[in-house]
Parts: sequence; structure tokens; C-alpha cells
Amino acid sequence: MAVSKLKKLRTAVVTDQSPLETMSNWIERYTNYLRSECHLANNTVQAYTRDLVHMQEWLEGRSPTKMTIRELSDFISFLKDRKLAPSSISRHVVAVRMFYKFLQLEGAVTENPGELLATQKMWHRIPKVLTPGAIDRFLASPKKWESLSIRDKAILELMYATGCRVSEVSNMTLNNLRMDERYCIVEGKGSKQRVVPLGQRAIDAIQEYLATLRPALARGKDSLNSPWVLLSRSGKRLRREAIWELVKRYAVRAGIDPNVSPHTLRHSFATHLLAGGADLRLIQEMLGHASIATTQIYTQVDNSRLKKIHRQYHPRA
Repeated sequence: MAVSKLKKLRTAVVTDQSPLETMSNWIERYTNYLRSECHLANNTVQAYTRDLVHMQEWLEGRSPTKMTIRELSDFISFLKDRKLAPSSISRHVVAVRMFYKFLQLEGAVTENPGELLATQKMWHRIPKVLTPGAIDRFLASPKKWESLSIRDKAILELMYATGCRVSEVSNMTLNNLRMDERYCIVEGKGSKQRVVPLGQRAIDAIQEYLATLRPALARGKDSLNSPWVLLSRSGKRLRREAIWELVKRYAVRAGIDPNVSPHTLRHSFATHLLAGGADLRLIQEMLGHASIATTQIYTQVDNSRLKKIHRQYHPRA
């Protein structure tokens, strides 16, 4: 029977590592491994790389090849102390597991202590959601007299109408828009495409932006043939960091919690659909979730339908 490479490495004797094999070197090689061997999406590679930079900070010069499961558990405590979201901590755990698998393949370790790190199911927290009234104030916050208000209005309407991730909005191209058919094509994680309907308000806002402001933004020689829907002042693709900033700015103007983020609009999109009676499987498809379990968290947010059914049918309600 053929013996796998990992199994051979587990029984092999690990030689002393070169002093040049610093954590920075390992991170660089790991990043190349994720791209060339695992073929992960660029956003995923960047996220896992950032996670390992956090690990590098925690290591403080110690070698990752010498870590035990007890020590790695302290890394999780380090992340919690930094007030990272539970979902971010779970992703760090995945990144560490993959990193040690890579170290095994490189012959730097024989065991993968990351396999023993637990991703606690109870880490999931209930998403922050805006009320329909807060959404109305938020979407009305860009003012006509502001130079980029037409673009910003289109961004906010698009995000709430589709539930797109901020990176999906930033990377949306003109070819992705099907205004006549009232939908857009969204390229999500792992380059997977999905179709998401567009409401009339979003269509109106996007069409106004495309007809008036976008041509002015695309006048530069480097942006005349730009494929991106959303452009910056300089005519380049609007970065997701810029979208984060404008979302927070308009949240403050609308009198909403300043901790609102683009993902809050995504959560609100899903929760409001669920409250309106949409099927959970359809919401999963529109959000681009690989697992229905991820979408089910919104059932914890909106229990209005459950309360209504309980009042209507329970004899002691």
C-alpha cells in the first residue's frame, strides 16, 4: 500500500532548521503555497497571511516549529484579548491548521498541533442588524449637493439590495450588471458566481450614477476603458477600505451606531428578508453561503415570525 507524504513525514526525523528560516520567511513561503498549491482566492490568501502576522507578533521571536498544543492555546487567548470577533478567531484557527500542514509538507515538523485547536461552535455571536427605519435614514444620508453623493447613494443602495460583501461590491464590473433583467452577477469567495435580484430603488440609484457621475470619473487616460462599476475620484477602482470609510461616515450622519460596517448591511439584508417570509435556502443562495448552517444564524436574530405563530396558535399565548 502506498504511504502518503504526510505519513512518511510524521515518522521522519526533523533536522535542525536553518537560522534563516524565520517566521517572516515561513509566512512568505506559506503564502506562495496557498496560491500555487491550494489555489485559494486572493482575498482568502490575504486574510490567512494577516492571521499569521498576528501569530508572528504573539511568537515574539520563538520558532513556530517548536510550539506545542498548550502554547498554541495561549495564542487563542492572545486573540481574545485583542477583542477579535469570534468569526475572526475561528478563521485564525483554520489558518494555523493549514500553516502546520504546510510545515509538515516542508519537513519542518512531524506533527500538526493545530489539528487539536478547537473551533468552538458557541463563538458565533448574533449579527448586528439595523431596523428598517434606520436603513431608510442611512440610505438617505448622502446629500445631493455633495460631489460624490450620487455614487455613494448607489453604493449604499446596492449593498442593501443585494447583501453583497464589500469586496464583491468593490470588484463588481459593468458586465456584471443586468439592469434590464433586474439582477446582477456577483463573484464571491472562491470565484464562485451567483445571481442576485436588484430592486427598483437600487436600479434607479445605479442608473443615475452610471449616466451622470461615472463618465466624469472615468475621463482619465487610465480609466477610459475601466471595467469597474465603482470608481474613485482618480478614476481607479474604488477600494473596499474606501467603502468601509464612507459607510461609517454616513452612519454617523444618520445617527446610527458608528460601529456599523458594510457587513451590517449584509446582515440587515438577510434578516429583513427572513422577517418578510423569504425561504432560508433562497437567502443562502443570495448571500453565497456554502453551508445552510451559516445562514441559520439569522433565525436567531429575527424571531418575530416565531412569536407571531406562537401567539396565533398556542392556547396559552
